[in-house]
Amino acid sequence: MADSLNVALVGYGYAGKTFHAPLIAGIPGMSLAAIVSSSRDKVAADWPQVAVHADVATVLADPAIGLVVIATPNDTHFDLARRALDAGKHVVVDKPFTVTVAEARELEAIARKAGRVLSVFHNRRWDADFLTLKTLIDTGKLGDVVQFESHFDRFRPQVRQRWREADVPGAGLWYDLGPHIVDQALQLFGKPDAVFADFNRRRDGALATDYFHVLLRYPKTRVILHGSVLVPGGSPRFVVHGTAASFIKHGLDVQEDQLKAGRQPGCKGWGIDDQHGVRYVGNADAPHVEPVATLPGDYRHYYAGVRDAIVEGSPNPVPAAEAILVMEVIELAIRAAAERRELALP
Repeated sequence: MADSLNVALVGYGYAGKTFHAPLIAGIPGMSLAAIVSSSRDKVAADWPQVAVHADVATVLADPAIGLVVIATPNDTHFDLARRALDAGKHVVVDKPFTVTVAEARELEAIARKAGRVLSVFHNRRWDADFLTLKTLIDTGKLGDVVQFESHFDRFRPQVRQRWREADVPGAGLWYDLGPHIVDQALQLFGKPDAVFADFNRRRDGALATDYFHVLLRYPKTRVILHGSVLVPGGSPRFVVHGTAASFIKHGLDVQEDQLKAGRQPGCKGWGIDDQHGVRYVGNADAPHVEPVATLPGDYRHYYAGVRDAIVEGSPNPVPAAEAILVMEVIELAIRAAAERRELALP
């Protein structure tokens, strides 16, 4: 590959520091050229060779920057992405795409008119457990799936002073973890017929949603998406029942913990989850129990796909249209919970 694609990362909070910066830097043909952050010393300590700017306008005006990655608070995604597209840049937006469906559709229209690649960082399509489950479903090892449960539970009993838990647009657990598991469900089963949801603030002093239970209704399949910050004992990540077998998997994908520990993407053991799932076949009283080795996960495939989409015109790994459907489910679930009834997806 000839010249590297110069990338500017906007935002150096948890997502920018933990996910985007190391993944971008680990992709051949990509160069982490600039980071926009008010925490200059923090960035310089991690990336001394990367230019640090306090104002996004600086990188938007730089003709050497080809791709801008938005990893800032959710309610800033729309404006920053719009400005980057207007400046002629290709754009990656961290999930959730935007705070509203209307904003997401507007960004897609701007990108299409500008002829720019606009992609959304739904990295958990490359989780080890999800890739394993998708393979089981695609190869018919479970039969026809009739019930799918996806849990993203944690134990964080104390409310923290941060924007994700504040009373601001785009905050709360549904906007934080919901996009991950909604996107995975849509990848497996497509667009649902209807959505039912229950949200709550369960911790003392909670200002934003810290519990969600969402049901996606399909003609024969029921998809349950569940998240809570008050699950001290843990829960299965996936519980899937099909006409031929069931599959249960505990534990989260390891890549986030590997990145937090400072391990380089692609290092020995990268994306390898030793906590395998179990496939149950036959009678529920005495099933045949079969361990299912977990396939390796690798978030690098996302950014390699973005690079190829920009440089070679290859398919966008997560096009805006797919992220818009995620936002439609996110937004409809909020309405369904407020109205306490099931709502059909348009």
